[in-house]
Amino acid sequence: MLKTNKDKLVCQSIIGEITSPLSGISPYRINPEGHSDVYPGVGGITYNVRIGDNACGLFADHVEPCVSISNFTQYGGQPGPNRALNIFSCAGNIATLVSGEAKGKTGRITGKHGGIDHVLIDFEPEVLDDLVIGDKIQVKGYGCGLSLLAYPDIKLINMDPALFEAMDITAQDDSLEVPVTHIVPAKIMGSGIGHTHSNSGDYDIQLFDEPTVEKYNLSSLRLGDIVAITDADATYGRIYKTGGVVIGVIVHSDCVLAGHGPGAMVIMASKDGKIIPKIDPNANLINLFKKLGNQNNE
Repeated sequence: MLKTNKDKLVCQSIIGEITSPLSGISPYRINPEGHSDVYPGVGGITYNVRIGDNACGLFADHVEPCVSISNFTQYGGQPGPNRALNIFSCAGNIATLVSGEAKGKTGRITGKHGGIDHVLIDFEPEVLDDLVIGDKIQVKGYGCGLSLLAYPDIKLINMDPALFEAMDITAQDDSLEVPVTHIVPAKIMGSGIGHTHSNSGDYDIQLFDEPTVEKYNLSSLRLGDIVAITDADATYGRIYKTGGVVIGVIVHSDCVLAGHGPGAMVIMASKDGKIIPKIDPNANLINLFKKLGNQNNE
């Protein structure tokens, strides 16, 4: 097993509540070809979209799988509690309902969506019918500061130590081989690039260039897929960098807006290319969570 500093990390409570879906004054969204339509989008309880499902081809825009939460508490007039929820939640963290009909049921964090600043949680389908908007969910935030003792050139971000250990990552000299479902070239990364840190939010994979989509089989992206972004770095800010490799997890659906697409939350990065992607169609959170055990028996 690859050694980490997990025994030095703090596990801390953070909390949010299930959000409502949102709509603007004008409901229309316009694609790069000028076509407009009205699409379901972010927030709420999404009953029929879950990790493992297709991220592309839905009649939707930025739809978030399963359950979306925020913390609406203001501290000193600032959204500090929601910032903490988004910074300290990590993929794989246990999330427990602490109010409502489903109180006591647990799920796991699947990702974080920038801009709207939502944290996303997967629950077993039978739990969803017992949830209502406003139910509170407490997260065991664990993973901030996770690092590899023998690989200082590889940064781990937004990941519960248990999820990292479940990923079947193997050592290759001074590099690590990481199972991924797809390779994504950095040239099509869009919204979210240039953000000054990678500890919250995501950045989008633009799917408007058909030759690139076909070459890399990107129309088959699924929510929860672990992907490799090549010629990129997100050790700190998200940038284009020749030879760098970023590992991300697909957190929300495809989008019609220019510059947008399925969102990838960063979980690993190496500016010097010390990450070697290995194609594995099973590299999806839904399979990794099964390794971690039945959520509702945690």
